[in-house]
Amino acid sequence: MAVGTVSTGVLRLVQLTVPTGSREAILDTLDDRGIDYVVTDEESGREYTAVVYFPLPGPAVEPVLDELRDQGVEEDAYTVVVEAETVVSRRFEELQKEYEGGGVEADRISRQELQAEARDLTPTLDVYVTLTVVSAIVATAGLLLDSPAIVVGSMVIAPLIGPALGASVGSVLNDEGLFHKSLKYQAIGVVVAILAAAVFAWLARVTNVVPPGLDLMAVDEISERLAPDLLALAVALGAGVAGIVSISTGIGVALVGVMIAAALIPPAAAAGIAIAWGEPMAAIGSTALVFVNVLSVNLAGLVTLWYAGYRPERLWDFGPTEKRVRRRVLGLVGIVAAFTALLGAFTYYSYVAATFEEDAREEVEDALEDDAYAEYELIELSVVMDQDFPFREPERVVVSVGGPPGEVDPELAAEIRARIDGHADEGVEVQIRYVTLVEEGAADDGR
Repeated sequence: MAVGTVSTGVLRLVQLTVPTGSREAILDTLDDRGIDYVVTDEESGREYTAVVYFPLPGPAVEPVLDELRDQGVEEDAYTVVVEAETVVSRRFEELQKEYEGGGVEADRISRQELQAEARDLTPTLDVYVTLTVVSAIVATAGLLLDSPAIVVGSMVIAPLIGPALGASVGSVLNDEGLFHKSLKYQAIGVVVAILAAAVFAWLARVTNVVPPGLDLMAVDEISERLAPDLLALAVALGAGVAGIVSISTGIGVALVGVMIAAALIPPAAAAGIAIAWGEPMAAIGSTALVFVNVLSVNLAGLVTLWYAGYRPERLWDFGPTEKRVRRRVLGLVGIVAAFTALLGAFTYYSYVAATFEEDAREEVEDALEDDAYAEYELIELSVVMDQDFPFREPERVVVSVGGPPGEVDPELAAEIRARIDGHADEGVEVQIRYVTLVEEGAADDGR
């Protein structure tokens, strides 16, 4: 190899066994492309005559291997692609300029490497189930403790990135074995996570590890996942796109795995907690969130892979694969749209509840601005929601009013009730609590 310019970047060293009768054609192909190589004779007595070693820029691996396969390199031949740190060669610099001209395809790894990477990211089933159970238990503990730090820790453990992205890789590269394995793992992961969370939460409840009578909606980390909104969809879609970009470029795969886990593990844990608390209807929202996130990750990954230029290895597989990918994309879009409509309903009810509370507060403040009630002031207003999961509505409004010693003015109480009722679709109970306000130093006889 000629000594000259030091080349760095995305570099690969390819080791290729040469089948009998293909040596001349393969070496001619490498010479025509200006690729430096080293040839060693193969003495194992098998159907291979030599082993060729040659460096390539990352973007050149796929087209060069495809062309060599056309020259007689069969699928059962040994082809090893490893990462190289540096290549010192004058000719290699020209090769880099040819293949690293910019664009999406210039930054991605080869089809062969992507397929191997997707398989490597998926552990054995026993390891996958074990880590999923541990992750779900840690997430459940974090939710019950209302601890974001512990919830984040559970995401680091979860082994979800491989199956989440493997289905997309298998679809685009016509690897049905990888596709079906990834689907199986994803289904097992969701079921195992919810069951593990439910069992752990039930044990925590019956052993009084958590306070008896714990109100799930009073725990922020739980309530936000029992009543998800449309913004959760953006997290899943972003995780899918980021996952494919990371795996296809080799950048930050572990960190993106945490993001994918963030879209799946905490909602699954919340669903398990709701089941353990005997609130199966409360689990609908978080379970829907789990499924919409799983499907959205797959959809985003599939579209991103196709946009990045990944296609099946054989030309005659392109048409059938394109049709299959299109059907799966359309199917995923339809299912995600249905779940999105459900999340939209959750969002709408949350918006209605928030708007009602804001309107009720404004009405009470407006009522107290009347000169007749100048001595009164609003201390606190809270809205209590009903327990009709997953579509909860305002059930009771508690208004704390401060004023001079004595009872609250009955006309003020009636006006407050009337104003609040005007913003409720159905009758809402209004409780008015009166707090006596006294000047500093005076006795406090508030009720």
